[in-house]
Order: sequence, then C-alpha cells, then structure tokens
Amino acid sequence: MVTQNILQVSELTKKVRFILESELNTVWLTGEISNFVGAGSGHWYLSLKDSKSQVRCAMFKGNNRRVRLQPRNGQQVLVRAKVSLYEPRGDFQLIIEQMEDAGEGLLRQQYEQLKNKLNVLGIFSQTHKKPIPEHIQRVGIITSPTGAAVKDILSVLKRRNPNINAIIYPALVQGEYASNDICLAIAQANIRQECDVLIVGRGGGSLEDLWSFNEESVVQAIYNSHLPIISAVGHEVDTTLSDYVADLRAATPSAAAELVASDSSKTLEKISILKQRLTYAVSRHITVLQQQQSHIQHRLRQVHPEQQVLVQQQKCDELSLRLSNAMQKFMVQSAQQPEQLQQRLSQLSPTKVISKHQSEVKQQEHRLIHAMQNNLQRKRESFVSLIEQIQLVSPLATIARGYSITRTNKKVVNSITQVTVDNEITVQVTDGEIQAKVVQIEPT
Repeated sequence: MVTQNILQVSELTKKVRFILESELNTVWLTGEISNFVGAGSGHWYLSLKDSKSQVRCAMFKGNNRRVRLQPRNGQQVLVRAKVSLYEPRGDFQLIIEQMEDAGEGLLRQQYEQLKNKLNVLGIFSQTHKKPIPEHIQRVGIITSPTGAAVKDILSVLKRRNPNINAIIYPALVQGEYASNDICLAIAQANIRQECDVLIVGRGGGSLEDLWSFNEESVVQAIYNSHLPIISAVGHEVDTTLSDYVADLRAATPSAAAELVASDSSKTLEKISILKQRLTYAVSRHITVLQQQQSHIQHRLRQVHPEQQVLVQQQKCDELSLRLSNAMQKFMVQSAQQPEQLQQRLSQLSPTKVISKHQSEVKQQEHRLIHAMQNNLQRKRESFVSLIEQIQLVSPLATIARGYSITRTNKKVVNSITQVTVDNEITVQVTDGEIQAKVVQIEPT
C-alpha cells in the first residue's frame, strides 16, 4: 500500500486554498445578494446567485466601510473578489474587496475590458501616433454644431490666431447614433483632405454621456485616420479611450484650440512628445511594479497574522450563531417537556386506580418538577456564564467603563476629518444615545 501521497484533511484544504488564491487571483462578477448577514464583528456574510448557481461570500469590515451602498437581499451588485477556501469547513468562498451597484459598475468594467483589449492590440502605442503639423492653416472640428464646445474652440482660435480657418463637421456627440456620426465625420474629413488637423470632442458629462467616445468603432476610426487628430473630450478629469488612441490629447476643447493656435517652438513640441512617451513608459513601469507588488502582497497575506485573525473571527461568528440557535432550541424543548410528560401520564393512568396512586403521582410530579427546575437552573447558570464570557469582549462592556462610540450617518467616527461643523452626530454611552451637533470653538 502506497502511503506517501496520503494527506490530512487540513493539509488538503490548505493546498486547495493556495491553488485557488494563486491561480484565479482577483475576479469580477455580478449577481443577486441573498442570505445577507451583518455580523457583530463588522464583517458581512452573504451569497451571490444567479438563475443557476450561488456562491458564499465574505466581506471584511476593512473593505465594507468603503462601500457606498447598503446591501440588501435581492439587490444586483458588481463585486471584485479573491477566490478562496474557508479551511475550517472546507467551503469554497469569495473574499469581496469592492462592491458597487451593477449598473454603473458594469459600464466601468466594459470600459476597462475594452481598454485592455485595445492596448494588447497596440492601438494605443506611441509608434502609431502622427505628429501635429507645425504651421496649421485649417483645422477641422468634429462636434455638435450647437454645443458649448464648438463655441469655446472658435472663440480661442479667433483670439489666438484669427488666420486659422475652421471647418465644422457636425456630428452627434451623445446618444445611440453618436458613434456612427463621429465615424462618418472622421471619414468625410479624410476624404476631403481640406484641413491640417482634426479636433474631435465635446463638453464634460458622466461616463454614460461620454460613452460614444469609448466605442470601439470610434477608436478604430481615429486610429485609421490619415489626418492627425486631437482628442478634446470632457473636462480635465474625464478620460476616454479616444484620448488614448488620438495623436494628442487635450484636457478640454478650449485647450485643444490653444494647442492648434499655439506659437510654441519646435523644442516645446519635442518636449511635449517626449513627455507623453515618458508618461507612457512610466505608466507601463508602474503597472509592472504594481503587478509585482500585488504578487508579493498575496504571498505575504498567506502567512500574515491578520489573515489568521480574520479566519478566527469568521469562525467565532459562526460559533456564536450556532450557540444562539442551540440555546433557543433547548429552551423550547425544555418548555415543552413537562407538558409532554403530563400527557403521557394521563394516557397510561387507569381511571379506577387514580385515587389509590394519587399521592404517589403527586410525589413523583413534585420530584419531576423539582428536578426540571434544578436542571433548568443549571442551564441558566451555564448560559449566564457564557454570556459573561461573550460580554468580556463586547463593545458594550467597553462603553460601560466610561467610553463611548460616536457615529455620523450610521458610520463610526475614527478621525476629526470625518465630521464638519453643523454635522449631526450620535454618541452611544452605556444607558442610551446622545444626539449632538458639531460646533466650532473660537480660540480664546
């Protein structure tokens, strides 16, 4: 009999957990919340399900404090999680790191997936970018003819260099047909060859408002354009896939007009190009370092005491729930037992000998009740002892010693940066809650 491959159960679960966490790493998935439990430790336990399957999940309090929504059963969410295994039970589970509403979250996920796909194809590579002409005579503007963006561009061009002619290629910049309009306008400008450079853009908005500039067809149209294109979509904080593929990205439509009408020297233009290349190289280098750091952190978490503490906390939460259920079941059974015994006694006692054994029955009944009371008293004392042990680690025991818990908007205040003047706060003490308002004390 070969024994060298025989494993202990704990060894198997540890190996399976390591394989799951190292091979699958981080996953994104969407599903419906069910069986949601907010434990006293601050951790969340729930299941994510669809029409065919479900999976258990845990979200520890260090991560769920950053969640902007209040989870509830039946809610559709998008989560980023690490695949893991709960070793004490051998259960497959997900450790959730991020949770958001499924609507905007899916749109953001589509953005990142398409960005990664196009980046792998080399669409965003600096080698494909065309230089912006030094002396621009005619500039094409692809945007809404009635929007604020075209007015800003024309105003800047007129102010900085009135000799530049502007040709407007009208296109929808928001909605279902916007991407087709933008692609047709870029193709039309390339066919006519009547301008030196194209500005493609619009004013700011939400991710959904700017989505037409994230469509793959628009990115391909910009990539295939023979004319150099400056992307000017939204405000400085807005970034679309059109910005990555364009030959030059401007923070705003007005900034694009300033770049076109700029009188900068060749040196400044070379500096701008070198800056873009350096930014891209640094970004790639940072990405590599982040991946290395993530791998090192993952390995560190395998042996970090915090991971063991989280597992033990999860086990304690489970034992606490089991203890509560067992005590409730025991109390119900104890309450029903005298009645059941009385019914059995009534069924087995013949009527003709009731008077003869009445005294004996009463004595037995008295002893039985006395024994039940003693047994119940012992159970109560044991229960009180368990409650006292639990209270030793309870936050309420800490409050009873003179401490308090301050909350604002149901969140615990850990820093003065979480509140401002006139914020309403709740201070929990041992015998109730105090409603207060934050005021500013003038220095004396």
